Amino acid sequence: MSSILNRWAFPAAMALVAINLRPALAALGPLLVVIQRDTGLSDSAASLLTSLPVALMGAGLLATGWIRRWLGAHIGVATGVMLIGCACVARWLWPGALALLATAALSGLGIAMVQALMPAIIHQRGGQRSAGLMGLYSTSIMGGALMASTASPWVQRSWGWATALGVWWVPAVIGVIAWSACPPAPERSNPSTSLAVHRQPRGWLLLAFFGLGTGAYTLVLAWLPPFYMQLGWSATASGAMLGVVTLAEVVAGVGVSLWIDRLPDRRPALFLALAALLAGLACLSWAPLALAWPAGGLCGLGIGALFPLSLIVAMDHGETAEQAGAIAGFVQGGGYILAAILPLAAGLLRQVLSDLTPAWWLMAGLCFVLAGIAVRLRPGTLISFTS
Repeated sequence: MSSILNRWAFPAAMALVAINLRPALAALGPLLVVIQRDTGLSDSAASLLTSLPVALMGAGLLATGWIRRWLGAHIGVATGVMLIGCACVARWLWPGALALLATAALSGLGIAMVQALMPAIIHQRGGQRSAGLMGLYSTSIMGGALMASTASPWVQRSWGWATALGVWWVPAVIGVIAWSACPPAPERSNPSTSLAVHRQPRGWLLLAFFGLGTGAYTLVLAWLPPFYMQLGWSATASGAMLGVVTLAEVVAGVGVSLWIDRLPDRRPALFLALAALLAGLACLSWAPLALAWPAGGLCGLGIGALFPLSLIVAMDHGETAEQAGAIAGFVQGGGYILAAILPLAAGLLRQVLSDLTPAWWLMAGLCFVLAGIAVRLRPGTLISFTS
């Protein structure tokens, strides 16, 4: 019995931590119109509530080695979740435009700390099961987004939007407790592995793929609910739409975690994910009302598969846990900074044109860029680390 508990202790704790990595972002979309009304935020300023934490997540991820040396991997993850919880509490206690931007930054730093350290921990603990654990990790992230996007409009109706944003301190506390109860893995460090990733063209290729793919997620997360509210939907209905997207992401993430170990060549799965995303964006652009639910489902399936696949492909390029962590830190760091541009661009488009359709077309075009990159991601290619 104890061996079974030990085997499942880490996956369970990892999942409870990962659930906290998106509610601070996902709860905003269905409430954005109400928040803008009460705080006076413009479309471009409102886009910063998503773009700012995503950009800071990237900046924090580029500091993976420093965070590991300063706090250690296990304590660093717990600290990151605590920062997320503090940001949620602050939103609850001090609702307002400046507080929202400040807490967006705080939550972004907390998310960055967890995402910087967790891939190497998974690689070290998981061994041959690393790809499956990474699928569970990414699926749990999407599960947290699903809870926040669907529950926040209901909480807002009864207790206001500040409570709907702040209540997510509860899963943060649960995550910290579960992670603290899980025995830490022995710390292993090789400073040389932090070198050379940025010197390799393959590293930048992986960064671009992760960043553009994640940009689809940040774009949909920030602006899909306001897009449908502009078309006449209620906050609850638009939140349900984002919930459908996120549910499809969870389904795709589960599928990736179950099947990815059987696909040494990840490219067929990447092409399938891109095709689903492209079809969903086409529905949003051509018939957003008539094809609303298929659009949400297809976008969710594409985004939900792309996120874990892009991380798995990146980690495939390292031979050791330290190398995989260095690659994942670099790819996610620069990738999140790149992904932060898309919701900001969409906010500017909406402010100038009063229409988000051009943003969907822009992302559709980027799907073809992603397909061109995916062709080059053949299996068996490693990034060379030098001292």
